[in-house]
Amino acid sequence: MSEHINQQRRRFFNTAALGLAAAQLGLSTRANAATFPSGAGDGKAAGAHTSFASLKQVKAGLLDVGYAEDGPANGVPVILLHGWPYDIHAFVDVAPILAAAGYRVIVPYRRGYGTTRFLSADTARNGQQSVFAIDLLAFMDALNIDNAVLAGFDWGARIANTMAVLWPERCKAMVSVSGYLIGTQEANRKPLPPQAELQWWYQYYFATERGESGYREYTHEFARLIWELASPKWSFDDATFNRSAAALDNADQVAIAISNYRWRLGLVKGETKYDLLEEKLARRPAIAIPTITMEGDANGAPHPEPGAYARMFTGPYAHRLIMGGIGHNLPQEAPHAFAQAVIDVDKFPV
Repeated sequence: MSEHINQQRRRFFNTAALGLAAAQLGLSTRANAATFPSGAGDGKAAGAHTSFASLKQVKAGLLDVGYAEDGPANGVPVILLHGWPYDIHAFVDVAPILAAAGYRVIVPYRRGYGTTRFLSADTARNGQQSVFAIDLLAFMDALNIDNAVLAGFDWGARIANTMAVLWPERCKAMVSVSGYLIGTQEANRKPLPPQAELQWWYQYYFATERGESGYREYTHEFARLIWELASPKWSFDDATFNRSAAALDNADQVAIAISNYRWRLGLVKGETKYDLLEEKLARRPAIAIPTITMEGDANGAPHPEPGAYARMFTGPYAHRLIMGGIGHNLPQEAPHAFAQAVIDVDKFPV
């Protein structure tokens, strides 16, 4: 499946920051995009909802997971995966749209967020790449979900990508904002051009003890700055930010965030029991499940060009560029467009 438009050219350092590894692999630039409006003004736009139909807890693997749920229990499961430093409220307007379309919508807090807690104080507060997919697998098992449509942005998109590589049989289809985001420590060790490195300033800040202390002391202020930089045209209000920022008060938030960014740079080791999974991910396998990738036209966060990752999706595939000043938090800024992508990818031929 293909959808065509004239693809907008992005600044070089945006391409380099996340796309350099793909370019070094010699990936083609076959991806073109279909252009879509944000969906504003159709009665399903951002800000229509402030809470979820229901909030629940379930013990799954290493965690007691907090999650929102909406829609019929017998509907096709859709699991929505949030990023950092955001939370499940990124999908507060998406969930009722999908529920009304007959989907069983499930939105879990990741480890280190909201009401999700570790079951044991002795468990490593590990933020390496593979553990989030393992958490999701355990969560699906706990809810007796054989497979689901996965949809996410930022870290959530990376989790969907890793699930699609490691356990494709559990993934019916996928929506992934900013495309193929599986990383490798080897690629992350290679320096980028200075402008690209500048966009990753917080990664280097977190590599220091000062950065860890600073994030612990100024968690909300830090998150708000990231929101503003990543979505420069999104005029969110204090209430919208505060609903999500409350999830960052989780006692494990700092440890998980610091672990993740230090692991990416190879500054800390992962747990040896996950080595085989990380080795598989480090080979950057192609993803064969039906996929729609998405991008906002005003994403201020580091992200690759669609052409840098198109060849990584070998199944039914389309890319959508969402217009209207849409930034990094695409589902919260353009909920109708995001929900429509979920509905559409579920209909892709297998």
